[in-house]
Amino acid sequence: MSRPRIQHVSIPRPPDSHAQTRAFYGELLGLEEKPVPETIRHLDLIWYNIGADQELHLFTEEPLDDRSGRHFCIEVDDLAALRERLISAGHEPWDAEPIHNRPRFFCRDAFGNTVEFTTILGDYREGGA
Repeated sequence: MSRPRIQHVSIPRPPDSHAQTRAFYGELLGLEEKPVPETIRHLDLIWYNIGADQELHLFTEEPLDDRSGRHFCIEVDDLAALRERLISAGHEPWDAEPIHNRPRFFCRDAFGNTVEFTTILGDYREGGA
């Protein structure tokens, strides 16, 4: 393996939540929805492009315990503007322990999944060492 990378992240959403999924990930976050392969369309998936060649897959599952630490992170250009959009839409972002050169916050989607948002300003190690 020369340089491994994440190709996609899969997270659950409740049954019959198509409109909420598209409102949060498509409209609010501005992600581009992409077609699900024909061979697995029966699984009731919704897929989005994230960046040039990464994907977010949302699959149908009964709600789970919301205390889990599982999450995924989306890097954005304007962290403050996104936070304001989320608040305006009725979401409640919260801060996390700081990481040098990586301002960030967390927010739950409409189904209780935790999403981290960050901007990468440079090396995360103090002094770049």
